[in-house]
Amino acid sequence: MRAILIDWLVDIHIKFKLLPETFYLAINLLDRALEKITVTKGKLQLVGITTMFIAAKYQEIYPPDLKDFVHVTDKAYTREDILEMEGRILCMLNFKLTVPSALTFLERYSKIAGMDQKSFYFCQYLLELALLDYRMLKYRPSLLVCGAIHFTHRVFKRQTSEEALHRTTGYTDQMIKLCAKDLFLTVKTIDRSTLKALKRKFLTSQYMEVSNIQIEIF
Repeated sequence: MRAILIDWLVDIHIKFKLLPETFYLAINLLDRALEKITVTKGKLQLVGITTMFIAAKYQEIYPPDLKDFVHVTDKAYTREDILEMEGRILCMLNFKLTVPSALTFLERYSKIAGMDQKSFYFCQYLLELALLDYRMLKYRPSLLVCGAIHFTHRVFKRQTSEEALHRTTGYTDQMIKLCAKDLFLTVKTIDRSTLKALKRKFLTSQYMEVSNIQIEIF
């Protein structure tokens, strides 16, 4: 249910033309909220749309209106429902909304690794796929980025040295390769699923159609 919800939030994020950082923050808030409260199936979408609402107000210069968030739920929830859930989530999290996302680390580490634009977008695709997979929550965002960079080097068949990345992050080669293998399993699992929002997103020219890249056995 979490994966289905996030897949839907991808489409909402695209519909509202929000910043990438808004999406990462929304999923972070979602997971932290679900860690603290028990949510029925009927209220899971409400928690999801509320975390996107909070993230948009935090990250965007001109966030969508509350009525727009009500509309995209097909009016399953009212304005009051979202505002009440917003207050509940913010209180539970003690208003701690500033968190480092995988995208923040990618912007830094991709420069260290000497990646071009297409490689960057492919890494971003891997990281957003990882957001759908509950098992990937065991990895820190910084390690996920290292795993995605290693994965990308393998896919693009680049013999780039990752020594600078090891020195900067402190992660060992074994840790990074293990994360990369789990990312590969995530990609294959989602490829066989009905969750296609991220596939469509990264098939656009804006992202250089990186989701169309064929991934061989890792």
